[in-house]
Amino acid sequence: MERLGTGIGWRPEIADAVERMPGIDWVEAVAENICPGHLPDSLRRLRERGVTVVPHGVSLGLGGAERPDEARLAALAERVALLGSPLVTEHIAFVRAGGALTASPRLEAGHLLPVPRTRDALDVLCENVRIAQDALPVPLAVENIAALISWPAEEMTEGQFLYELADRTGVRLLIDVANLHTNHVNRGEDPAKALAELPLEAIAYVHVAGGFERDGVWHDSHAHPVPRPVLDILTDLASRVRPPGVLLERDENFPEPAELRSELAAIRRALETGAVERVKTEIRKTLHPAPGAGAERPEAGAEVPGAGTAAGAAVLRPGDETGAAEATRGAFGLPHPRDARQRVGLAQAALLSALVAGTPVPEGFDRVRIGVQARALAAKRADVVAKVAPELPVILGPEYRPAFLGYAQTNPLTGGYRRDALTFAEHLLTAGRPGDAQARRELREWWLERSGPAPRSARPVRRLARATRRVLLRR
Repeated sequence: MERLGTGIGWRPEIADAVERMPGIDWVEAVAENICPGHLPDSLRRLRERGVTVVPHGVSLGLGGAERPDEARLAALAERVALLGSPLVTEHIAFVRAGGALTASPRLEAGHLLPVPRTRDALDVLCENVRIAQDALPVPLAVENIAALISWPAEEMTEGQFLYELADRTGVRLLIDVANLHTNHVNRGEDPAKALAELPLEAIAYVHVAGGFERDGVWHDSHAHPVPRPVLDILTDLASRVRPPGVLLERDENFPEPAELRSELAAIRRALETGAVERVKTEIRKTLHPAPGAGAERPEAGAEVPGAGTAAGAAVLRPGDETGAAEATRGAFGLPHPRDARQRVGLAQAALLSALVAGTPVPEGFDRVRIGVQARALAAKRADVVAKVAPELPVILGPEYRPAFLGYAQTNPLTGGYRRDALTFAEHLLTAGRPGDAQARRELREWWLERSGPAPRSARPVRRLARATRRVLLRR
């Protein structure tokens, strides 16, 4: 695996600071935010300087029940070619559910949601990863995500799930140590145990990010400084293996460049501390080898004790899906993958519907945590709509956020955020809102400007300026 070094997440808000920051070996950019015909000048200059740029996808939904969308895969491959990237990354998550597979309304989460750590979900994920690998021109790495909620009746730990995924598909892993901390606080999972179970040789690189705790729940915000517990997990990881690359993520509430440099320095110190511990451990093993040393986990595809027996047949290795694994399924009466897709799809649709459409919480889930997750999804949706349609918060003023959150309770996201903004405006106008007549007229003009097949005029910027002046005069 190519050694990347120390990197930072490239975002337009900090593009200038990233370009001037010393010691940056590579950057990561959100793939969906890159337009192939309009590569930002900052990324172009970084590429010209020889800085590696890795596209990081967020919308593929490899953990979803459906096969990966061909158009999304083609778009991801296009960005890889544009940037000349050595690899591309995505998430072990589902982001949409419903549709033809489950004969239910298609819903969008607008966020990364955890997949159940079950055999069904693993079978579906492995097949989806292979489809993605075949469609992409460079190696794929997939990231463990942060979660507020736990699926009931899970069959594997996170480390076991990731080990089997990498073993069966050969996919690389993007390990987010901040997400391990999140899952420790929110789900009681031991980060050290997860690291001990991981296939360390499969790690492509590592994410480090900040968050905050509220009422006993850790929120992976990417908008706060990296806390000490996350750095400690990074040190633990570095004491076990030398990561090919480490990257600092920051998506909101961007600090001054000096603070970013300070966080990068703290990351480097954590790595150095871990490296010292790794060397000490290697020396101790050399001087005092443990009895039975060398009995490592089998290599992918190696003979497994008991192979050919019932016990051995249950071990799935890379390539098994179309050959031996099919025979294994037949011998044990296991379901065909399509049945697994349907079961996973129904479970994910029921959970997502509870989160975004107010339907009953599926049995076995923590209702309080479902409520926390639902509110977090609605809040993020309001924030994204405010970014893609910045005129709305200006026109509505302080009424924007409560109005949008109320709208979101009965109007789940079913398309893109721009369509969501239009539907929100239509929802308000139909209800005779906002109460201020001038604001209502401006909202109606805004909606008419964007809802038709072609713009009614070329004056949206002037209307936004008028609305801004109106808000300022109110203060």
